[in-house]
Amino acid sequence: MTTWVAEPEGGRARGPRGLARAWAEVVLRPRRFFRNGVAPADQAPGLVFGVLIALVVAVGRLVSGDLPELPPFVPEAGVLRGLLVLLTVGLFLAPATFHLAAALETLGLVLLAPDRGGVSETVQLIAYSTAPCLFAAVPWPPLRIGCCLYGAGLLVVGTAVRHDTSLLRAVLAAALPAAFVFGYAFGGFSAAGLVS
Repeated sequence: MTTWVAEPEGGRARGPRGLARAWAEVVLRPRRFFRNGVAPADQAPGLVFGVLIALVVAVGRLVSGDLPELPPFVPEAGVLRGLLVLLTVGLFLAPATFHLAAALETLGLVLLAPDRGGVSETVQLIAYSTAPCLFAAVPWPPLRIGCCLYGAGLLVVGTAVRHDTSLLRAVLAAALPAAFVFGYAFGGFSAAGLVS
């Protein structure tokens, strides 16, 4: 499920240049990207992309001191605290969040889109939809809200394109995963609470 296919459908480039190109294309031409840049059974590039976005956001939150409540065994400050947070986000929280959200969306798609793509494609959709959240690292609630709303919109568009379904069905299937990923994990809900 996490194999790195050497020649994916659509010819997606690898490495830093490929990641930068994927980011720009997801943000600027999402329909084209989701049609050509998501390959069945080629989850690894999408996960790398999404984990890197999550790590940038975690670094931004570490620098600004805008972290949620951490367990008592995490040191209060210092390099060790930052390292533990980044390792936890990169190795556990981000991949688990993407897979849980994909499982939730797949349940919705089973009911709403009989000709849907696979779970691997859904994981990639969710990971690539986090592209605008790169700017959620900035500790300004209106910007974070905008990033999360744009990410949720990308997830809906990607779901409609890749799973060959209507926008309404895509909204219904992606609503819970979008709330989980963008509202909770990337802080859209907490940012909205600060603005209101």
